Amino acid sequence: MSFKRNVLASYASQIYVTLIGIVIVPVYIQFMGAEAYGLIGFYAMLQAWFLLLDMGLAPTMSRETARFAGGAMDALQLRQLLRALEGVFYAVGLLGALALMVGADAIAARWLKVEHLPLDQVRLAIELMAAIIGLRWVAGLYRGAIGGFEQQVWLGQLNAAMATARFVLVLPVFYLWGTTPAHFFGYQLAVACVETAVLAVKTYRLMPALPAGVAGIRVGWAWAPLRGVLKFSLSIAFTSAVWVFVTQTDKLVLSKLLPLGEYAYFTLAVLVAGGVSIVSGPISTALLPRLSRLQAQHDEQGLIDLYRKATQWVAVIALPVALMLACFAEPLLWAWTGNATTAAHAAPILRLYALGNGILALGAFPYYLQFAKGDVRLHLLGNVLFVGLLIPTVIWATLNFGATGAGWAWLGANAAYFLFWVPLVHRRFAPGLHGRWLFQDVGPVALVTAVAALSAMAFLSPPASRLGLVALLLLIGMAVMALAALSSAPCRGFIRQKWLARTL
Repeated sequence: MSFKRNVLASYASQIYVTLIGIVIVPVYIQFMGAEAYGLIGFYAMLQAWFLLLDMGLAPTMSRETARFAGGAMDALQLRQLLRALEGVFYAVGLLGALALMVGADAIAARWLKVEHLPLDQVRLAIELMAAIIGLRWVAGLYRGAIGGFEQQVWLGQLNAAMATARFVLVLPVFYLWGTTPAHFFGYQLAVACVETAVLAVKTYRLMPALPAGVAGIRVGWAWAPLRGVLKFSLSIAFTSAVWVFVTQTDKLVLSKLLPLGEYAYFTLAVLVAGGVSIVSGPISTALLPRLSRLQAQHDEQGLIDLYRKATQWVAVIALPVALMLACFAEPLLWAWTGNATTAAHAAPILRLYALGNGILALGAFPYYLQFAKGDVRLHLLGNVLFVGLLIPTVIWATLNFGATGAGWAWLGANAAYFLFWVPLVHRRFAPGLHGRWLFQDVGPVALVTAVAALSAMAFLSPPASRLGLVALLLLIGMAVMALAALSSAPCRGFIRQKWLARTL
């Protein structure tokens, strides 16, 4: 499967999913009200915290599937590993969902600051959330296996279809049955059931057939297949736990401190800033299995070349998005929501989170390198120190300065990670790489993008109409991204190749 095709498919689906999710938010608020939309933000946060139960097993399944494709394990071992992981995922998913259901009453009555919604509706919505989160978490195992087979095109098509079902097809439910949180989450539960079933069927269709000598063996659940991957998966589990703490602690604290309606507006800002992570995320979906395969084939030079090219592509895509969101936060939010008050309150949050996410998109690359090499001990050690400093800072800043304080903590933490941790990882796994990576791969793109975005902000004269403002911001964004692409050697080469192919 073509790496470029997988990347393009991942980007296309993620961009579609992101755009449709963002565009539909004002419609949700109009139908359901801000407080009910706050429940949707709370659901997204709960789903992220549920990743703590993953124990690194879904990424491990992806890596082991990629290693099978590289010839590092056989079909029987892969099937045994899948069956063992299924047992763990289904059991933990069920227990986690039941725990949330049991705590639904306490969450509705004592954690969330509900002002207008009936508490029984909030409690029912949380119970439905629990079932959805359990199902979608189990689906993550199958996504990992399918991604390891480098089936990103198929996954992209499924993601687009499921996003359409979740975000758009719920609107007829509002028209026909009602707009309460129970109607919304009841429909989402039905979609989650279909999604999980489709992913499970696809995974088993991709699983390799057993060789003739063991074709009759029934693959049942056993602990033994997990032993070989447990050390690596636990290291990944810690990394995942750090990620959850880093990205969700502020949201958890704010869900307790803010009234549910105000929490909805915070969610809006973070949702838009998340666009930076979304446009950079698909590269890892295609990159991790390919880097793992190159490592299994002992192609060190090919691994480093792909790593550097992928860095530049992410910089060209993520940095313009981050800086456009930061420089034009308030006009963008006004064009989106039509509410000047909401835009003014959410813009400082959006600005800080967008910049932090832009740094994070590039700071994540050393983790990809360690993942491919199957050694995340240095990452583990660094994250122990990192989380020990970061989490108290986030909590203190959120408690004292609210959402804006959380934004400053997020930006500062990511900047510190990029400046002090990334060089150490590169020195350990690719000596001599960091200077070239920073000054040849990242630096030129970052400098050109920053100058272009700041210059556009200084001379911008916003039009009076929302539609005109959207058109102007899109034009500026495309110009900034074009300049970023011209500052990258791989991007220039790609553009030159396509131009010559058209003209010759």
